Amino acid sequence: MERTDDPFADPGLPAHRPRVQDIDERAAKRSERAVAFLFTLSMVATVAFIASFVAFPVDKIVFIFPFGHVSILHFSLGLTLGIALFCIGAGAVHWARTLMSDVETADDRHPIEATPEVKAKVLEDFAIGAAESGFGRRKLIRNTMFGALALVPLSGVVLLRDLGPLPEKKLRTTMWRKGKQLINMNTNEPLRPEDVVVGSLTFAMPEGLDQHSEDFQKQIAKAALMIVRIQPDEIKDKRELEWSHQGIVAYSKICTHVGCPISLYEQQTHHVLCPCHQSTFDLSDGARVIFGPAGHALPQLRIGVNAEGNLEALGDFDEPVGPAFWERG
Repeated sequence: MERTDDPFADPGLPAHRPRVQDIDERAAKRSERAVAFLFTLSMVATVAFIASFVAFPVDKIVFIFPFGHVSILHFSLGLTLGIALFCIGAGAVHWARTLMSDVETADDRHPIEATPEVKAKVLEDFAIGAAESGFGRRKLIRNTMFGALALVPLSGVVLLRDLGPLPEKKLRTTMWRKGKQLINMNTNEPLRPEDVVVGSLTFAMPEGLDQHSEDFQKQIAKAALMIVRIQPDEIKDKRELEWSHQGIVAYSKICTHVGCPISLYEQQTHHVLCPCHQSTFDLSDGARVIFGPAGHALPQLRIGVNAEGNLEALGDFDEPVGPAFWERG
């Protein structure tokens, strides 16, 4: 018996079932308020993102269950930005599912090149869709959406703050002050002149700097000091001799090329070598550069002896330590 039913026949579209928002304006208003609430919540979260970036220090660690010990800044930035983006997406989805037109439309396939009739139909469909979306009529949704979309990009603008330091003087100064004792980094004891012998290389840090404190690395990156003793008649630079104590000179340990710590000392020539890129400085002649890519001499720290017989600083470095930076004037 021959079958007359076509198994591949187009079943067509199911009958359209109106949503409750299509027939009940109160339900439509509730959906409108829900979408507006999501967009408003996105704006609040964006403002909270910016406030968190300003309010919380980057090194503040707190315990948050179940995440454990985390940076409060990173946690707050991720949470607020996630809420801001999620609420924009959720609001757009809820708007589309409850208020925009959901009438199923089927069109026959057509050539790639649109005919004038097709172009006119597309423009007509766009106008109908815009009208049925309620974009012009539902001003609450439109205005809150514009507000949310306008505020979210501010999150990226605020992040530009981390591209570099603010124009302050924090790169120009260190912990060294007049009266601060030189502390031996190996023994954590104050340095005395007799502790520094000719030919030795000693590393020192400022009095009061705790190696277990949170900001130790930030401070020592600027304040690290190397101490050598040179016979006074071998010191060529007049100011270097005046800033020394009985031939004991104190220079920044931070290379002026890219900031590597200097650790190699040749006692016969009084040269120190940076192990990173071989910049070489002459400690008997104002720590001037005699080889390598470093751009300028190492800063010297003026030192003396206090009433207890310990070496102390007589001020801060006379110029910023480390490599040249954009604030240097």
